[in-house]
Amino acid sequence: MHSVVERELELKLVVSPERAVPVPARLTYRTDDPCAVHIAFHIGSERPVHWTFARELLVEGVFRASGQGDVRVWPAKADGRGVVMMALTSPDGDALLEAPAAAVSAWLERTLRVVPPGSEGERLGIDGGLAELLAPTSGRAEELWPREQWPWDGSTDG
Repeated sequence: MHSVVERELELKLVVSPERAVPVPARLTYRTDDPCAVHIAFHIGSERPVHWTFARELLVEGVFRASGQGDVRVWPAKADGRGVVMMALTSPDGDALLEAPAAAVSAWLERTLRVVPPGSEGERLGIDGGLAELLAPTSGRAEELWPREQWPWDGSTDG
């Protein structure tokens, strides 16, 4: 069974140092995708704008500058209150968003209770998949392995 942790909140799209536009957003975390956080921005278009990036990046960004490239996150102060800044870059443009640090932190804490840090791999089933992939095939490998030398291999080593 998979769980979902969601939070609706209002972010601010920073247009200039003097001006910010409110942007309703939804933070979503799904246990079937345990390494990622999903953010949907409702910007008045027909469909919301979706971004997905590492949960670890957002967790770290609440405390210190994190990320590089398309997603960068860092803590800051705005009007005397803690905020989390998110700089997003895409071929369609750039956005600088400001989120209330308390709301983001509370939501992240809920996700960390559902899937503690370091246990994400257990949710993905990577160990089971690797075990299946690397398991002996009861002689089948010998059937597939050539018994003769490779035509381009002049060595006599087996």
